[in-house]
Amino acid sequence: MSITEQVVDLMPTLLEQTGIMMWIVVLSLVFGGIAGTIVGTALYVTRKGGIMQQPVIFWVLNVIVNTFRPVPFIIFIAAIQPLARQVVGTGIGSDAVVFGISIAATFFIARLVEQNLMAVDPGVIEAARAMGAGPWRIIRTVILPEAFGPLILGYTFAVIALIDMSAVAGIIGGEGLGNYAVAYGYRQFDPVVTWAALVIIVIVVQLIQAMGNLLARKILRR
Repeated sequence: MSITEQVVDLMPTLLEQTGIMMWIVVLSLVFGGIAGTIVGTALYVTRKGGIMQQPVIFWVLNVIVNTFRPVPFIIFIAAIQPLARQVVGTGIGSDAVVFGISIAATFFIARLVEQNLMAVDPGVIEAARAMGAGPWRIIRTVILPEAFGPLILGYTFAVIALIDMSAVAGIIGGEGLGNYAVAYGYRQFDPVVTWAALVIIVIVVQLIQAMGNLLARKILRR
């Protein structure tokens, strides 16, 4: 059987695994993105000189993020299994994978959000303060909108990182294209599976990056 025929035969399975991968990534981005945005914004506004300066809260959040963010994901997802059992009812499978990636993404995205918010012009914030806007209103109507373009690029980078995380989902019984490439390509010594999965992942990443760049440019032009 030629390589082309092998790829054609594999295509239904590859597309199915691609769908599973994207489902895991989207859910993880929703949960981790919301939590990460909250934590990242809290880091920004509670730091020294922030509009809601709270050194103790900032120190606690900073220590938590710095503790968990550097942990390799393959170790993190194995270590978090007991917590996953308590929260989602199982320590294995795609549900546990989504839970683990969401937690890891929270700390990763939090730092991205904090860094992007740091780029907001302090003069804009001071102008809003001078007009009598309170801290919560400034966050909603000034800080987040001003940083929206760079944040889109940050979230785009995060999505690509989540695709990378999903590739090790097999360690706790998860599915997805990355795990399929490892389990049925690398371990079964089938380079056609490995390379076909790799090409699809590259295409997906390129499309996501292109859409993120396009959206960010449109927002930054406004």
